[in-house]
Amino acid sequence: GRGPSAFIPLGEILQEGAESGRQQLLLEALVSEGRVDNITMVMGLHPQYLSSFWKTQCLLLRMDGPLPYHKRHYIAIMAAARHQCSYLVGLHVGEFLQVGGNPAWLQGLHCAPRKLRNLSEINKLLAHRPWLVTKEHIEALLKPGEDSWSLAELVQALVLLTHYHSLASFVFGCGINPEEEQDGGRGCQPPSPHSDSSPAPDDSTGGCGGRDAMREVEMLLERLKLLQESQLEEEGVTQEEMASRFELEKTESLLVAPSDVAGPSPQSNVLCFVEDPEFGYKDFTRRGEQAPPTFRAQ
Repeated sequence: GRGPSAFIPLGEILQEGAESGRQQLLLEALVSEGRVDNITMVMGLHPQYLSSFWKTQCLLLRMDGPLPYHKRHYIAIMAAARHQCSYLVGLHVGEFLQVGGNPAWLQGLHCAPRKLRNLSEINKLLAHRPWLVTKEHIEALLKPGEDSWSLAELVQALVLLTHYHSLASFVFGCGINPEEEQDGGRGCQPPSPHSDSSPAPDDSTGGCGGRDAMREVEMLLERLKLLQESQLEEEGVTQEEMASRFELEKTESLLVAPSDVAGPSPQSNVLCFVEDPEFGYKDFTRRGEQAPPTFRAQ
């Protein structure tokens, strides 16, 4: 768990040798930012990817565009908070203040201008159930008025939202540890489902996550047992069909969090940027249910 990633040995991240391209990228990051954050250190294991990512970040956050710099960072905070990624929230709170953002906005979303608060609904949908976005959501934001968005502003805002939703997944998936000046290692635990009776994760050891995984395995074995029993009662069920049923049950059990299972309570410094925190992912292709209409674009 020491170093930039909880999953990748520090020696592997710091290895030297023929990776001159990687070293050059890290040096550029140090010169432009004054430091090299843990995301850059880990992503530097894939220099070409880091190069593309770095250019994208620069265009989104620092180059000319319709949105002021402080609002770009606040939108990043809103997006990361939807996924309870306190690592990114903390990172962009610092950036927000550095570019002259109003500290009062950091008390919570309710203190931000109405124009930014109006992004909350589409931020929520894009983060958890993007297939529910309709043209009406876009029209509502573009509707003329004191707090309306221009089309150029909205395009940049939506790109920022989706960029940081994705980056939160990278932070969780690579076990990115907080920098020393952040919250001491407790901030970037991915939210994993747990029952109301089990404690929320309160440290970085992953103990609660391990218990959750064991419960999932037990549930999976119980479902497998029921399937095997049903096979004895049915005639003409082939082995291939049973295998496909098992795979479906396994996927639903391990990859789709049931909607009635509560997640851990977000930290207050993240929750304050979120409206409707109970809203989360819900599978839209469950068997026996009518799939909602989806908004399709080219």
